[in-house]
Amino acid sequence: AAQIPIKDDDVANEAALELVFKDKLREVHAGHDGTWAAHPGLIQLVMEVFNNNMKNGPNQIEIKKREDSSGITEDDLLQRPRGTQTVDALRLNVRVGIQYLAAWLSGTGSVPLYHLMEDAATAEICRVQNWQWIKHGAVLEGEGRIKLKATMELFERVVKEEMARIEREVGHERFAEGMFRKACNIFTRQCTTPTLDDFLTLEAYNQIVQFHPDACSKL
Repeated sequence: AAQIPIKDDDVANEAALELVFKDKLREVHAGHDGTWAAHPGLIQLVMEVFNNNMKNGPNQIEIKKREDSSGITEDDLLQRPRGTQTVDALRLNVRVGIQYLAAWLSGTGSVPLYHLMEDAATAEICRVQNWQWIKHGAVLEGEGRIKLKATMELFERVVKEEMARIEREVGHERFAEGMFRKACNIFTRQCTTPTLDDFLTLEAYNQIVQFHPDACSKL
């Protein structure tokens, strides 16, 4: 669970904590001995879930096999994901991917976005999903359930609109001083290149690292 505590909204915060509780309870019942917390404010909750369900043992090596895993087959593992592909998802991918990359270029690796703690894996998912939809011309569900084909033209329009939204959300001054435009250029190219690059951060590294082949190593 990547949820983080939400300030100034008790209802939303309670819902987020409930999701974290259920996720950690699922993990400990599956035999996990430990887990991660997306935010320091969640550590007490996570510790309570594990301490209350591990029966004070150092580990769960002897835990019996989960009943709900006995019927899983190879075909189950190879099934394609099911669900609706939407323009809203395309927009969210753009908005989250660009904002994360802008933070990454500024030296921050974990970024709270829309009440979730995001890392480079999130940005990778965003750009790869966008790339696949554009590459294969996926049909996306838009407002009023109108069907739209994922094209370069649609993507360019979405990027322009979502950049304007990002500026409204973070404020003009922060937007102007940040790395949002550079992040947008990198992210857009990564989503539209004919051949999918291996990793988003490989290109981004060139923006923050200089190579000096003649410099003497101090190692």
